[in-house]
Amino acid sequence: MKRLFSFSGLSLLLGLCAMSMSAQNPVGDNRAATDRVRDQFVGAWRLAWLEEQGTDGKIHKADCTGLLVYTRDGHMSVQVMYRNPQPDSQPSPQPQSSAASLQYAQGGYEASFGTYEINQGDHTFTFHVEGALVRTLVGKDLPRAFELSGKQLIVKSTRPEEHWKVAWERD
Repeated sequence: MKRLFSFSGLSLLLGLCAMSMSAQNPVGDNRAATDRVRDQFVGAWRLAWLEEQGTDGKIHKADCTGLLVYTRDGHMSVQVMYRNPQPDSQPSPQPQSSAASLQYAQGGYEASFGTYEINQGDHTFTFHVEGALVRTLVGKDLPRAFELSGKQLIVKSTRPEEHWKVAWERD
């Protein structure tokens, strides 16, 4: 009976120590928060809208469709198709064609894949491009700000020279 009591006491003591250590471990708390956010990212998202700066300097909604996929193990891929693309080599009189769309798209199509890391503290993630239709993107780290709002994931570049914003939705 004494042995059973000392084993129970030891178990209780170990449990209290573990709880105390986790309460004093902000790294563990940050990781748990990041994991919760990552869980919200995971899955397939369809393009709801994309705003970008046109050649006239004003922000316009682009006429496009797309798919964004995040996996639990940290991979992502994105595809966007402009419905009425302009040739890449000619300037476009239409406001939806912009330097941003040309930087990420070719022939009216954007496609890239790679890995991502979330920084919950400042609501950003970094997309590490491993492959892309626009080859100059391969190997780049693209920092992005995000906001989760209801069924939408709103993403924009953190680069001050890029003036675009995109909303992704899922059912």
